[in-house]
Amino acid sequence: MPRRPCTGTVRGLKGQTICFTGRVLVDGAWTVRTDCAKRAGQHGAIPKTDFSRKVTLVVYGDLASKVVTDDRRAYSSTLVDAEAERSRGRHICVVDADGFSKLLKGRPAPCLELRRAGTRRVRPVAAATTEGRILGGPLRVRRTGRRLSGDLTLDLGRLDKATTAHEATIGALIAYLSHQDVEACTYAPGAPEFDAGWSRGDEVFVAEIKSLTGAREDQQIRLGIGQVLDYAHQLRTAFPGTVIRPILVLERRPSDARWAALAGSVGLRLTWAPGFPGI
Repeated sequence: MPRRPCTGTVRGLKGQTICFTGRVLVDGAWTVRTDCAKRAGQHGAIPKTDFSRKVTLVVYGDLASKVVTDDRRAYSSTLVDAEAERSRGRHICVVDADGFSKLLKGRPAPCLELRRAGTRRVRPVAAATTEGRILGGPLRVRRTGRRLSGDLTLDLGRLDKATTAHEATIGALIAYLSHQDVEACTYAPGAPEFDAGWSRGDEVFVAEIKSLTGAREDQQIRLGIGQVLDYAHQLRTAFPGTVIRPILVLERRPSDARWAALAGSVGLRLTWAPGFPGI
């Protein structure tokens, strides 16, 4: 049978034939298999109660980070069977609870590796912890358009990304890093959607960029701090062997000096255009 290619990322649930190893922790709530199957079906997936050669995606829940050893139980043998199919050349994608939660939200999720740990023993693990799983392609400045009054109902973080000041700050950051022979990158598929990222040695820097023009300064800075700390936490959990440095980049120097002290106290760097001190 021809090998089914896998880029390391599951793009969505639509068209997937899916089965579950057990209950799944979805957004902080344990969800039984029948409810998981129903929600997956609402997104275009075809749920199956047992593993078969038609299955293309396995979601493992309460087995996360454990070695599967009990061959007599269906939820255990599912991963063993999935690994066997992979060895025959038919790739079965596997995601954990966090990955399934992302897919339900329409976001991509990383496909996990399956490693043998003895006869009829399989360990699900995250893909190799390299910056390539965090940083994507080169970062580019996007064109921006006029905002309609109805846009005010949108998520503030996404709305900020549409402003001219936001993109101008990105352009200035790209140029600043380029002068240091550092390439600014976007996020990799499946990684948190940070504004900019780059690496120096063994460290990976992830930045949230906030414009201050036409907005309340304190609101923008508070929002940016929360976003970049969330990104850093997600990445440190997914890539424990990688040093993650969160950075909040502002359009200009903040008027209140307390923000620099606050940023330092929670372990992130605060910088601003055009000089980008500290980076």
